[in-house]
Amino acid sequence: MKKFDNNNHSVFKLNFHLILVIKYRRKVLDDTMSNRLKDIYINISKNYNISLQSWNHDRDHVHILFTAHPNSEISKFINAYKSASSRLIKNEFPNIKKFLWKEAFWSKSFLLLTTGGAPIEVLNEYIETQGEDREKNAYSI
Repeated sequence: MKKFDNNNHSVFKLNFHLILVIKYRRKVLDDTMSNRLKDIYINISKNYNISLQSWNHDRDHVHILFTAHPNSEISKFINAYKSASSRLIKNEFPNIKKFLWKEAFWSKSFLLLTTGGAPIEVLNEYIETQGEDREKNAYSI
C-alpha cells in the first residue's frame, strides 16, 4: 500500500524528478562534489517542505527524486538551491572556475517531471467515468 503524506487539511503524495545540468554541460562533477551538492540540497529543502528521496549524478548533471507538500513553492526552491549551491561549490572547489566561462555553475534551464503510480490514460479514464451508473451506486432512503 502506498504511504501518503498529510497535513491538517489534506492527504497527498507529490513526487518529482528534477534534472539539473552544469552550465555548458561541462563534465566537472565527481562523487565528492555531488555529495556536497546533495548536502546543500538537504539543508535548503527543509525550508520548502521538500524531502529528498534519491540522488545520483553523471559528470555533467544530477538526477533528484523528491517529494513535496502542496504548499511547497517548487520553482522558488529550485532557484534558491541553484543560487546557493553555485556560490558554495565555486568557493569550496575553486578549481572548477577554470571550466566555466562565466560565473554560473548551473544551466538556466532544468527539467522537472511529476511522477505517479498510474499512467495518465488510466487517470483520464477514471475521471471521465465518474458519475456513471449513478442509479446503481445510489443509496436508498
